[in-house]
Amino acid sequence: MIRAARADDVDRVVALEAATQDEDAWSENLVRDGITGGLPTISYLVAEVDGEVAGYAVASYAGDIAELQRIGVDETARRRGLATALLDAVVVAAPATGANRLLLEVREDNAGALAFYAARGFVEIDRRPRYYRDGATAVVMRRPLLKGCGY
Repeated sequence: MIRAARADDVDRVVALEAATQDEDAWSENLVRDGITGGLPTISYLVAEVDGEVAGYAVASYAGDIAELQRIGVDETARRRGLATALLDAVVVAAPATGANRLLLEVREDNAGALAFYAARGFVEIDRRPRYYRDGATAVVMRRPLLKGCGY
């Protein structure tokens, strides 16, 4: 089940953030602010498996652009379609915010993530050298959300 994150999800999302984002993980305060409404352009979704939060997605919305900031799934819950379900929920929600395209960044050395997003309609539009803390380059990808926006 995919649903909006709630304040009582903060600890679990923080733990997933640390486990899935390594040295690029966001702080507990930043996650808490995003989930509890302190960052009005940010939306957190969670995926539950057997009543437990097993994954999350973070998207930001500004004007006609939605940006997928994060998708993280617990290692024990991978390969069950949770990342796809979370991404689909972001794609469905974004047009209601006024967004006509969805952007994201992926490490250029993350072949699995690049293939995952390409299989779901994302195309590379740019690269950001030294984007990550360790100096890795980010691949910027885009997916249209509405007809007439590259669809």
